[in-house]
Amino acid sequence: MTMVYEFDGVRPVVHPSAYVHPSAVLIGDVIVGARCYIGPAACLRGDFGQLVLEEGVNIQDTCVMHSFPGRSSVIEPHGHIGHGAILHGCRIGRNVLVGMNSVVMDEVVIGESSLVAAMSFVKKGLQVPPRSLVSGSPATVVRSMTDQEVFWKTEGTAEYERLAQVSLSTMRAVEARTEIEPDRKSVTFALEAYERLMRRNAATAPR
Repeated sequence: MTMVYEFDGVRPVVHPSAYVHPSAVLIGDVIVGARCYIGPAACLRGDFGQLVLEEGVNIQDTCVMHSFPGRSSVIEPHGHIGHGAILHGCRIGRNVLVGMNSVVMDEVVIGESSLVAAMSFVKKGLQVPPRSLVSGSPATVVRSMTDQEVFWKTEGTAEYERLAQVSLSTMRAVEARTEIEPDRKSVTFALEAYERLMRRNAATAPR
C-alpha cells in the first residue's frame, strides 16, 4: 500500500483515477486530482502548507514537494515534473514542464506552457511569463517556447496520463524471477507511446 499519513487531523485525498506508487509518501494536506501519476519514492509532505496536484499532473521518481508555513504549493492541470525535481511553495502553471533535478523555490509562479530546463535553480519570487524557456542557476527566461516545443510537451504529458491508467490496471508487487524466461515479452508501452507521438506530429505538421 501507498505510504499515506494523516497529520494533525488532516488526511491526504487521492482521486480514484490517479496512480500513486506504493513507495511514494503522502503526508497531511495533500490533494491529488484525477489521472495524476506519482512515481516511485516521491515525497509530498503537506505538514506546513497544502499541496495540490490538479488533473493530469505527473510527479516522477524521487521528486519532493513541500511548502512554506500557511501557503499552498500548486501544480495546475497537466503539469509535468521530471525525475528528482524539488518544488517548494510555488505555483506551476497549466501544461508546464519542470526538468529533472530542478529546484523551484517559494513564491515562484511559472506561467502556462513554459519549460524549466533540467538542473535549473529558480530563486524565490521569480514570475515567469507564459510560454517561456527558463534555464540556469539562478534561472532566467532565455526565450519563448516554439509551437513545436509546446506540442511535444503537451503530447508527452498525455502519455503520462495513460501511464497512470496502465499502472493502475497492471502494476503489482511480485517476486523477481531467477532466470530469463525463453519467451520473455518486452514492455511495449513506451514504444507505442512514441509511435503515437510521431503520428500526431506528422498529422499536425505544416504542409
